[in-house]
Amino acid sequence: MSLELASESTVLSNIGLYSYGTAMLGYSMLVVLVFIARRNNPLGTALLAASILTAAWAAVVMASTILSEPRVLLIQISEIARNAAWIFVLLKLIGTRVQGTSHILATNRWVPWFTLLFSAILVAIPGIAVLAERIPALYYLSLNLSFFTWIAMSVAGLLLLEQFFRNSNESELWATKHLCVGLGILFAYDFFMYAEALLFRQLDPTSWQARGIVTAMAAILMAISISRTDQGNPSEKAEGIHLSRHVAFHSLTLMASGIYLITMALAAYFIRYLGGSWGGVLQITFLCAAGLTLVVLLFSGRIRASARVWLSKNFFSYKYDYRLEWLQFTHTLASGQNDIPENITRAVAHLVKSPAGLLWSRTEDGRFNIVANWEMPPPSMDIDLGSLALWLQQQGWIIDLREWRNSPDLYQGLQLPIEFSEISRAWLIIPLLFGERLQGILLLRESDLLRELNWEDRDLLKVAGKQAGSHLAQFQADKALMESRQFEAFNRLSAYVIHDLKNILAQLSLMVSNAQKHKHNPEFIDDMVGTVSNTVTRMSKLMAQLRSGTGQTEQQEFDLAELLEAVVSEGRHRSPAPSLILEEKSFTLTCDRDRLQTVFGHLVQNAQEASDKDGVITVRMMREHSGVVVEVEDNGAGMDEDFVRHRLFKPFDSTKGLTGMGIGAFESRDFIHSLGGSIQVKSTPGVGSVFRVYIPSAVSNNENHE
Repeated sequence: MSLELASESTVLSNIGLYSYGTAMLGYSMLVVLVFIARRNNPLGTALLAASILTAAWAAVVMASTILSEPRVLLIQISEIARNAAWIFVLLKLIGTRVQGTSHILATNRWVPWFTLLFSAILVAIPGIAVLAERIPALYYLSLNLSFFTWIAMSVAGLLLLEQFFRNSNESELWATKHLCVGLGILFAYDFFMYAEALLFRQLDPTSWQARGIVTAMAAILMAISISRTDQGNPSEKAEGIHLSRHVAFHSLTLMASGIYLITMALAAYFIRYLGGSWGGVLQITFLCAAGLTLVVLLFSGRIRASARVWLSKNFFSYKYDYRLEWLQFTHTLASGQNDIPENITRAVAHLVKSPAGLLWSRTEDGRFNIVANWEMPPPSMDIDLGSLALWLQQQGWIIDLREWRNSPDLYQGLQLPIEFSEISRAWLIIPLLFGERLQGILLLRESDLLRELNWEDRDLLKVAGKQAGSHLAQFQADKALMESRQFEAFNRLSAYVIHDLKNILAQLSLMVSNAQKHKHNPEFIDDMVGTVSNTVTRMSKLMAQLRSGTGQTEQQEFDLAELLEAVVSEGRHRSPAPSLILEEKSFTLTCDRDRLQTVFGHLVQNAQEASDKDGVITVRMMREHSGVVVEVEDNGAGMDEDFVRHRLFKPFDSTKGLTGMGIGAFESRDFIHSLGGSIQVKSTPGVGSVFRVYIPSAVSNNENHE
């Protein structure tokens, strides 16, 4: 090869640097793409090797453009290796098409001959060039032989492409036609460039400089072919290497940015070259404006989204990367930044690049209320969606409002509320189904990027609608459960209050019944005043709880022994009178004193009601290593094991008929559990019962267990 690029100007030298630099960048990215997605097969390895050798060749030529004397020998060796690699790829491609036939390429018998031929060329051409430097008479022989060799390799490549097309049908060409066109550009350009050089005995400088950009253009086509895969054809599966959409998008962005920067740099150079005294100023201004424009374009969400759509349409078999789309969809659904209805709206809208949406959710009475208006104002009044909901539940279709306006016959029986015409740029109506039940209706605004829906868009939206419907149903169930728990808490508080009122009423009734007999007794009067005072205090607390709607309690520090003495003293007004045994003389607790007194008062009262008037009731307090135990023992009627296990602590289950509420034992156990303690019951019918209340020592250390 002769690189007598006679009297090249500085401008052309710079163009050559940028031209082959673009080629090196393009094939370097192609190497990355092939390596990431290559399969363990000979074609994947061949593509990788060819891409690496082409990138290396471009780097060698680029480096030579800035040297005073180009490294001709190194350029020749790298170009022979590049051509040999791409011819090898074509031979392997043809081999995949003629497998099972008698064609020589159907097996690997041709590989040794191929290796031998190009090894000879690799030795001969550079060898003759070195010899010509020592023997001037051989110069033109070496020049013509090198040009003829490049032409022969170009013709061989074009012939192999013709063979490949002849042995492939239209469906088989789908995955490889861009690769073939790219290689055709390489070989055809080389053929014409070297044919002209053979005729005039020197390379045309302009053709040589432009060759790098032409080679880079071929890399783009090869990348398209590498990304294509026909899932139904094993041979195409081998050659169509899968490419990640994420990698493809960022590679395309880098390549486009690189080409843009190189183009702007060339334009800036010419502005300076032709701008006279203003050239430097204009060049700097132009480069700054170009850089600013690039940054704005790269940060534009709309342009990036448009690039992704274009990439999906032209590079991939399917429009969506379903794995990535589903990961993003579920991530948006589970996001805690917004409430669940808004997350549902955003998740579905992002699938079709919609900027806004409205979500209606089904209520218990079958109506639909708006629960989310993401970036979209709600209608001025409520919309009756009854007929639309019935149609959606029966059909399960996605309604394209633009299609409905143009071809209403496609949606037979559909009657849309007139209020939908007032909603600006309304586009899609998507049913959110949970099983066979319509759980919600989603309305999306028109997308600036996706203008028409195809089967793939509709299938994706249907699947997403079912998932969103399930998520919406779960949200509604959780909301209903939360409301139910709030009512349960309020009802429990009300039951406790009523139970306390019943006990207070019983205490006052007992006092009134004894008043006629003891009203002249000063001790009775004092006791009555104390009872009324205690009743007023308890009633005030009950009123405070009713006002707040909560069962919050007042923490107090007190002696449990004193509390039990008060309980026993109050119980002596009824028969049989209880007795108190304090094995532990004092034990300090910190909790709600009144509620704990109510617990023990209830246990004593139940023991009295279960015993005869001459029965025995004993309240005993004793220390355990981890706390204190209070036992309330009686010799009354007792209970069987089934009653203790299944009915004793069950709320609203009473054995006292209309006079009992059945929540005293339940309330007692609930409060003791809140302290971290427990209530154990041992009872034998006809013998009596023992209620054993355990309170841990932690309560005595002022720890709150409420």
